[in-house]
Amino acid sequence: MKRINFIVVALSMLLLVACSSSRKAFDPARKYDPATLQKDYSLFRNILEEYHPSLYWFTPKDSIDYYFDNGLAQLSDSLTELQFRYLLQNVASKFRCGHTSVRSSKKYSKYLDTAKLSLFPIALKIFPDSMAVIGNANRRDSILRRGTVVYSINGKSTRELTDTFFNYLVTDAWSVNGKYQALSTGGNFGSLYRNIFGLAPTFNIEYEDSLGNRRFTNVPIFTPERDTAKRISSTTSPSAPPPPPRTTPAPRSVRINQFRNLQIDTTLSTGYMTLNTFSRGNKLRSFYKKSFKQLRKHNIRHLVVDVRSNGGGDANLSTLLTRYLADHKFKLADSLYAIRRSGNYNKYINKHFFYRFGMLFVAKKYSDNKYHFRHFEKHYFKPKDKNHFYGDVYIITGGNSFSATTLFAKVLQGQKNVTVVGEETGGGNYGNTAWMIPEVTLPNTHIRFRLPLFRLVMDKEAVAAGRGIIPDISVAPSPETIRRNIDPKSQRVRDMIIEKNKLAGIKR
Repeated sequence: MKRINFIVVALSMLLLVACSSSRKAFDPARKYDPATLQKDYSLFRNILEEYHPSLYWFTPKDSIDYYFDNGLAQLSDSLTELQFRYLLQNVASKFRCGHTSVRSSKKYSKYLDTAKLSLFPIALKIFPDSMAVIGNANRRDSILRRGTVVYSINGKSTRELTDTFFNYLVTDAWSVNGKYQALSTGGNFGSLYRNIFGLAPTFNIEYEDSLGNRRFTNVPIFTPERDTAKRISSTTSPSAPPPPPRTTPAPRSVRINQFRNLQIDTTLSTGYMTLNTFSRGNKLRSFYKKSFKQLRKHNIRHLVVDVRSNGGGDANLSTLLTRYLADHKFKLADSLYAIRRSGNYNKYINKHFFYRFGMLFVAKKYSDNKYHFRHFEKHYFKPKDKNHFYGDVYIITGGNSFSATTLFAKVLQGQKNVTVVGEETGGGNYGNTAWMIPEVTLPNTHIRFRLPLFRLVMDKEAVAAGRGIIPDISVAPSPETIRRNIDPKSQRVRDMIIEKNKLAGIKR
């Protein structure tokens, strides 16, 4: 018995050591030789050419072939995973499909979760001809404050920066506003700057001062360990009490409320519904039910639906919301089809068996040799009767409005009581390539990419333009609204509601 216990302990120790070694073994600077990269690149190309239904939808085949060949020609030397991923992403951006994106390997992603990398110090809102500061890691900086206009960084103008970065961002067709918004969201701009141009100890920033003059200032790189320590030492005295213990995570209901919530202003007879996702797991069905019941209970005349940050999710959930607002029956698609159920590279597609099994039930091959999802091509959804909202509806959109969000807005735009306010959506108003989107893992570098299997055409007449949903009333932020911390889209809608209430004789 003692010998058995000794063996179990020894094996457990070896397993722990092996796991520890495995974690330590990951090296982001590791380079893959050209032959290895070429194998993964060939799979990347072959899989997309075999399964993707919209590879040549907005970029002709001869151009796509050129981009594929050009990418392969760059694999004559060793590359790190990051370098190879950016090369793949550059090629993928040429498909003009917002659902076809390239991701790091799982090990690289885990590395990024804990790596304390130096950062580009400024967060920026990107416009076509300039940028505006929306955050600065150096809190003592009295020059580059929120709303300050920036024209160039280390001699590179806004246009030069966006022309470079746009090659690594995906969007639907010609909806470029989605790329501007992507650069302005989270740390995307800083990550692209670091990974493409590299980070210097300081950055020379051309900005506009309070008198409208162009000036230059130098700002240092942000190093988490050094600069965070400085902040702590400058704000904590030696005799200060220790920080309070970490609080328990917020209840799930509170976390979910960050993704969807409803606020009611009875003085304006207005409901403000914020929906940042249509993904499952957020109890949206019950949220809709309770929300529209509340709107009816309070006899609300106006409903603002804010989907400017909604990247999409489950089309069934976006459709359910549409049914509470639409005054007519509608269908989601003129056509919805895949070009194959199975192929030569199934083993590289994660959970391919389940996707293939699902397609056996929902998609049937027709005379055009495509597998059509006929239910959504033929089925008309009817408006809901119970707690249906008949008042004025204002849909706020932006560059991050994508995928299922555009399905929602597309059906409602043009309805007499609906006004779309904001900016062009990042998702196409003609449709997209999505529905079933498995992930592919390349066997050597373990880089992953999304592979949408169905082409959805909402409006075949809008395909040629290839744009997002253009709002009925265009409203965008500016450096001034950023500086003053004003939300111009919400403010414009509020002004419209106040004016309508006045015309209707409703006093605040």
